[in-house]
Amino acid sequence: MAKGLRSFSVDRIRRATEHDEPARDVPDVDLDEHFASSYGIFAGKANKTAVLRFSAERARWVADERWHPRQVAQFLTDGRFELKIPYRDPRELVGDIPRHGGEVEVVEPAVLRNAVEAALQHALRQYAAERDVRQQCEAG
Repeated sequence: MAKGLRSFSVDRIRRATEHDEPARDVPDVDLDEHFASSYGIFAGKANKTAVLRFSAERARWVADERWHPRQVAQFLTDGRFELKIPYRDPRELVGDIPRHGGEVEVVEPAVLRNAVEAALQHALRQYAAERDVRQQCEAG
């Protein structure tokens, strides 16, 4: 109804309705611009760039990964690895970046850095709460 491009997870579609009108033909370049220009499942034209720096230790593995077709990557003189990724919506990056733990730093933008920090703080609070309950049970 909105006449915009949308993507859906097929396993989340509960009901489909067939319509008589033909589907709109969208040129491949427009599809690529909408669905492939940004990181992850969140479509739309990328309007931000994430700058990630990985430790020299982690660089050995990350350098072989392809995060995005338009990523820009380089080894730094100190052995670290810098990766620039276009994105629009931070949610998937906020989920993917912490898998590298302390071996990655979000350099910019600040809003992404803050979102990753908040996600990590939330995780730490959950672990601390569980630890506190466990210690109380052991002491009690």
